[in-house]
Amino acid sequence: MTDNIEAFNLSVEDNIKNLGNSKEMQDLGVTFLKETAKFNYTYNFSWMGLPIIQCPQDIIAMQEVIWKVMPDTIIETGIARGGSIAFYSSMMDMMGIEDGKVIGVDIDIRSHNRDAIEKHPTSKRIHLVEGSSIDQQTVDRVKEISADGKTILVCLDSMHTKDHVLEELRLYSEFVTPGSYLVVFDTTIEYLPDNFYPERPWGAGNSPMTAIDEFLKEISDFEIDRGISDKLLITVARNGFLRKK
Repeated sequence: MTDNIEAFNLSVEDNIKNLGNSKEMQDLGVTFLKETAKFNYTYNFSWMGLPIIQCPQDIIAMQEVIWKVMPDTIIETGIARGGSIAFYSSMMDMMGIEDGKVIGVDIDIRSHNRDAIEKHPTSKRIHLVEGSSIDQQTVDRVKEISADGKTILVCLDSMHTKDHVLEELRLYSEFVTPGSYLVVFDTTIEYLPDNFYPERPWGAGNSPMTAIDEFLKEISDFEIDRGISDKLLITVARNGFLRKK
């Protein structure tokens, strides 16, 4: 162990490269997700009392991304029970971003979830938008709320079919500022067995990951930050951390 921070940081970079180059370790991460999904693993965690429905590793990764980017506006599609937008809002509180905004979009914000979010200690900067994330009226409302944002980060976590996510990528990539991120969750659906979610319209070949593949063929100003997935090993957003150049 060294006391030199530069040497320490270089050793961490080497660690991440070695993990990324290890097929065995990367496959173990995917296996973990496959096996724990049977137990709804990601449903077991909360942020300040609200269910966050994320892998703990991805929560840590988002903390690092937010600290690195210092966004004054965070947009999330698919807010579920509100834990993630509470997390983003609390990060802004800790970073002293007084006028920051967190915009949560969901096609159906159920009354008990809205009530819990609006009563939460982090609610002062949260703006809820109800409607389909790919409906133009919804996008226009998000544009209106985020108009004064100087540094904007976007997270996509709603409907997970290829067509829906691809349309979200096309629409919401316009909000992301250079140097910030467009984070796509649940790309690891691509690795699950075809019949894993028989009641859902998505699956291998029809997932957020296939949407990313198509999106990156259309544009040139985003790139996958593979180092984030490489170091996490366990992440539902494998190859889903897209950095705007």
